[in-house]
Amino acid sequence: MRKDFEAIVIGGGHAGIEAAAALARKGHRTLIMTTSLNAIGFMPCNPNIGGTAKGHIVKEVDALGGIMGYIADKATIQTRMLNLGNGAAVHSLRNQVDKDRYHALIKTELEKMKNLSVLEAEAVELVTEDGIVKGVKTAVGDYYTASAVVLCTGVYLKSRIITGDYIKESGPSGYAGAYKFSDSLLKAGLPLRRFKTGTPMRVRSDTIDYSVMTPQYGDEGIYPFSELTDGKVRNDAVCFLTYTNEKTHEIILQNLDRSPLFNGEIKGTGPRYCPSIEDKIVKFRDKDRHQIFIEPEAADGGEMYVQGLSTSLPFDVQEKMIATVPGLEKAEIMRYGYAIEYDCLKTEVLLPTLAVKGIKGLFAAGQINGSSGYEEAAGQGLVAGVNAALFLENAEPFVLRRDEAYIGVLIDDLVNKGTEEPYRMMTSRAEYRLLLRQDNADFRLTEKGRKIGLVDDIRYEKFLAKKAEKERIFELLKKRYSPENCREAFEKRNEPLPKSGISGEEILRRSTLDIATLTEVDPSFKEVDPFLLAQAETEIKYAGYIKKQEQSIKEMRKMESRILGENFDYSAVEGLRIEARQKLSAVRPLDLAQAARISGVNPADVVVLMVHLQKHGKKND
Repeated sequence: MRKDFEAIVIGGGHAGIEAAAALARKGHRTLIMTTSLNAIGFMPCNPNIGGTAKGHIVKEVDALGGIMGYIADKATIQTRMLNLGNGAAVHSLRNQVDKDRYHALIKTELEKMKNLSVLEAEAVELVTEDGIVKGVKTAVGDYYTASAVVLCTGVYLKSRIITGDYIKESGPSGYAGAYKFSDSLLKAGLPLRRFKTGTPMRVRSDTIDYSVMTPQYGDEGIYPFSELTDGKVRNDAVCFLTYTNEKTHEIILQNLDRSPLFNGEIKGTGPRYCPSIEDKIVKFRDKDRHQIFIEPEAADGGEMYVQGLSTSLPFDVQEKMIATVPGLEKAEIMRYGYAIEYDCLKTEVLLPTLAVKGIKGLFAAGQINGSSGYEEAAGQGLVAGVNAALFLENAEPFVLRRDEAYIGVLIDDLVNKGTEEPYRMMTSRAEYRLLLRQDNADFRLTEKGRKIGLVDDIRYEKFLAKKAEKERIFELLKKRYSPENCREAFEKRNEPLPKSGISGEEILRRSTLDIATLTEVDPSFKEVDPFLLAQAETEIKYAGYIKKQEQSIKEMRKMESRILGENFDYSAVEGLRIEARQKLSAVRPLDLAQAARISGVNPADVVVLMVHLQKHGKKND
C-alpha cells in the first residue's frame, strides 16, 4: 500500500466522512484512517438524522454537495417534520434511520470513491516540521506523509466509558479508543479540554408492552433530505411515547451517591441540552414525569433505543428504574447506558476555515472542536475538507457567513465565542433564521457548492430545473382573479371579497388565506410542485420580515469590508481595553464584523477599532 498522500483524514465518523469525500471528489489523493472500519458512519447514540436546527444543517450539507442527506434518505425508516405548529423558519426534518444500513451504505460509498483510500489504523503522532504538517504515524510504526491533515477524532481521544464504578478505557459501544494521539497534539502546542456525553440503554423489542404507550407515526407528504432522492423515502416504522414517574425519580435520587456524575468520578463537562436522566431529575425536581421515546435502531433488528434515559448509573440501578416506566416493566436490557469522557480542542485555536492556527495544513472538524451531534460534525467536516483541498491548491479559502448558512453560524460560534460545554445547534442561535430555512437550502448554497467543485452535473441540472420551476410558479401567481372567481373560497373563510381583481400572490399575502384557498380559486395550482408552492407562500407572507433581515445583513457586510487580518497589532490600538486586546489577539478575527462577535469584545471596543482603522487604514496588517 502506498504511504504518500496529499491529505489524511483521521476519523471515520460523520465529520471524517464529509471531509474525506470533499477532498477526494476535488481530485486529491486522500487517506481516511479509523481505529475500526466497523465504526465508519456509526451512530453511537440516537438512531436518527436531523431534528430541530440539525435538519437545516443536513439540507445545507446536501446543497453543498455532501453525502449525509442522500445516504440518510436511503436508510430512513420513518420521517417527521418537527415544529409544524410554528413558523416555516423552525420547521425541522427528522428521519429515523436504520443505523446498520446507514453504516453499510456510507462505507460502500467511501470504498468506491475515486482518489480515496480507507485504512483501519490508530494514529498516534501528528508529524510537523517548523509548524508545517508532514504526515501521521500509526501505532504499528507506519508513517504516512501528507501536506494536509484533517482531525475528525470524535469522542475517541483518551476516551473512557463510565457506568457506576465500572470504568473502561474504550471508545463508544466497545470500539477501540485512541490513547497516544492527544499527547502528540499537546506536544504540537494545541490546548485540550475534557468533555463528556452519554447514551441510554437499549432494550429487546419483544419484551416491551407497546399497548400502554402512545404510538408516534411518521408524517406524510414530507420532502426528503437530498435533492438527489427521487420519490418518497421509507416511512413505515413506528416509535412510541411513554413517561417516567415518581417511582423512577425516587430510585434515581436514592442512588445519586453511586452516580459518577455526582460523586466526582466524571471530570468532563456534559451537554446542557442533552442531559442524563439523573441530571434532569436533580435540576427539575418539580417535574413529576419526563418523556421517553422508544425508537427502533434498525428496520429488522430487535434493539429499541430508549430516548430520554441517558445515564451513567450502575447496571442494577438502570434495571430498577427502567422497570418503573409504563411499558418497560419487563423489558430486557441488551446494552446498558453509559457516559463517555474524551479530549477535544479549545476552539480559540481555530480559524473560520477550520484551519488550526500556527500549523500549516492542519484542520479540525466535529466533536474534536467541542460540538455534539452527527449533523454538526458533518457540516464542519465538509467545510474543513473543502478548505484542506483549497489549501493544497493554493486557492482562496471557503467561509460560510452567519447570514448564509446554519453551518456558518455553528463555525462562527465555535471560533469566536468558544464553548464551555458540548455545543448543540438550535434555531435560536441563528439571527437570520427566516432566511436560513430548510426549504431554501439549495437556493442558498448549490451555486456555492458548484463553485467549490462538489456539486456535480446531475445535481446541478436538477437545481437549475427546480429554479426554473420556482420562477414559473411566481409568474403563475401574478394571474388575477375576479371577485366572482373568489366568492365561494373567500366566503367559506369569512374573508372579505376583493373590490376588484386579485392576484394569486395577493391571495397568499393575506394572513387568513393559504394554498388551500388558492387551489380552490384556481385548481390548476394542484398540478405544480407542492414544496415549491409552499416555499413561495412563505416568501410572500414573510416578505416584510425578510426585507428587514436583508437590510441588517447589508449593514453587517459593511463591517466585513473593514479588514483586520491575522497579523493585526492590537497592542498599537489606543483606548482598547485589556480584556478586548487579549481576546482579539487570541482569536485573530479577519474583519471588524468577526471582531464584534467575540465574547468579551463590547460595542465600545468595536468603535475604538473602527476609529483606528479610519486613521491608519491597513498599516497594522
